[in-house]
Amino acid sequence: MVPKGSGGERKCENKAMLVEKNVPLEPCNTFHIVARAHALVRLGSEADVLAVLADPDWGQAPKFILGGGSNIVLTGDVKALVLKVDIKGRRLLRDTPRAWVVEAGAGEDWHEFVEWTLAQGYPGLENMALIPGTVGAAPVQNVGAYGVELQDRFESLDAIDLQTGQTFTLDAAQCGFGYRDSVFKHASHSLGLAGRALITRVRFALPKPWRAVLGYADLEKKMAQSQVSQPTPQHIFDWVCEIRRAKLPDPALIGNAGSFFKNPTVTAEQCVDIIARDPKIVYYHLVDGSVKLAAGWLIDACGWKGKSVGNAGVYDKQALVLVNRGGATGGEVMTLAYAIQTSVYERFGIMLETEPVVV
Repeated sequence: MVPKGSGGERKCENKAMLVEKNVPLEPCNTFHIVARAHALVRLGSEADVLAVLADPDWGQAPKFILGGGSNIVLTGDVKALVLKVDIKGRRLLRDTPRAWVVEAGAGEDWHEFVEWTLAQGYPGLENMALIPGTVGAAPVQNVGAYGVELQDRFESLDAIDLQTGQTFTLDAAQCGFGYRDSVFKHASHSLGLAGRALITRVRFALPKPWRAVLGYADLEKKMAQSQVSQPTPQHIFDWVCEIRRAKLPDPALIGNAGSFFKNPTVTAEQCVDIIARDPKIVYYHLVDGSVKLAAGWLIDACGWKGKSVGNAGVYDKQALVLVNRGGATGGEVMTLAYAIQTSVYERFGIMLETEPVVV
């Protein structure tokens, strides 16, 4: 549900709207799955969004919002009007005693934005370096890595309601952030905004004074190897990039959507039971008393690392990542995903949840 009083109708000035037909989507999704958009509009500003909504032919048509394509699996051509979000812009909004508040357009590349904040002297996002995708897609997934989630640095965002044309602003509470979750991933009939809200700009509050977020074994190992006792934001940025490049395939070289499954959480009692059967299982205690299990370990324990179904496979360096070995279809990717889910459930009694959106 769109909050009342948080925005209003915006009139659209007359302008030409270019609708591209039969557009290849292979370059627009990091899995590099071959598919086409029946129709596509590139949005460079809020005015472009409103022009689409005011158009007599396309205003009421079904729509699909596309950012960087790093979290989708295309199982066929997209019949809905594809809205390719390319809204750019980066700036410091406020410099307060407590935080730097920075804003970015939804079409900005996430990693480049993180890099820019550090170059400008606004640290706080360095743990989330090299996450693929766009700034506008980051709140949808509540992206996170190495001890920091987007919600930890989030201030607010602007969006446009694709049903009414209303512009509105949401704070963190209104976004309903959870583990790889937000109000933007749930259907509107359940008070969610999936497919209805198009995010245009996102703001982050980067806290002062800056404090390093460590605690992950990989980061502590890098710190020890570098013999750095008090790492800077740039140290952490560089270490995270090195760790991710060593573990995860570059989407430019091997098609993938990053982590394909969420790390499941179980009760402490369930974890004790699993440990009794599999003492080597990798797990992390959470502050609420529950336990997060490493999905990659569960998948690897079921023997899936390096295996394939057709042209879709499990990455041989990280079982959490499914890859396109060349010419994979969305159907092959999902067949592999279902097979993995079945194996893990049969062995551990845990049903893994997928992260990407299946289209």
